[in-house]
Amino acid sequence: MRTVIIPLLSFGLLTAADPAAIAQALAASTANDRAKTWVTVNGLALMTDPTIVAAVSAQNARKIPIAEIQRIDGEWQKAESPLPIMGELKTNAAAKILVALAAKHPVLAEAFVMDNQGANVAMIDATSDYWQGDEAKWQNSFKGGAGGVDVGKEKLDKSTNKVLQQVSLPVLASDGTVIGAITLGISVGGP
Repeated sequence: MRTVIIPLLSFGLLTAADPAAIAQALAASTANDRAKTWVTVNGLALMTDPTIVAAVSAQNARKIPIAEIQRIDGEWQKAESPLPIMGELKTNAAAKILVALAAKHPVLAEAFVMDNQGANVAMIDATSDYWQGDEAKWQNSFKGGAGGVDVGKEKLDKSTNKVLQQVSLPVLASDGTVIGAITLGISVGGP
């Protein structure tokens, strides 16, 4: 079962999300207490981190056609060895923020940032696919530019043998405009 809580403020053509409303939505969500606490204390700030916002804004400005995103996604899913784009997304400035946070907090088992179409912008480790735009984690946290919180089910991550829960949040420009999303995979159990 997936819990989605969507706070939003809409002002004509400008849609903005209030970080305080996002925090309240997270607090009211059904996220595991460990995930909820970690994201509240450490993850909410990532929504407005200047380096992450700059990376998402830069990718959005490229206006990559969805056909190109899906072509990359197809290559990504079929790749038997890492593609150059995977390395780029694991080493860019936004990825360095995520990697440093994971090094400081091992409970953060995965993290990736997405643009306004759901394409990856930065990540700790390669995701199973490049395009998240067809998945609830992006759809419910980007929410057509309105912003929201998406809480995934707790599930066993076979690579770490730990139970993870994904919490996805919007990425916000300085004026509150929703420009992308971020997913944080929090270790909530396991050996």
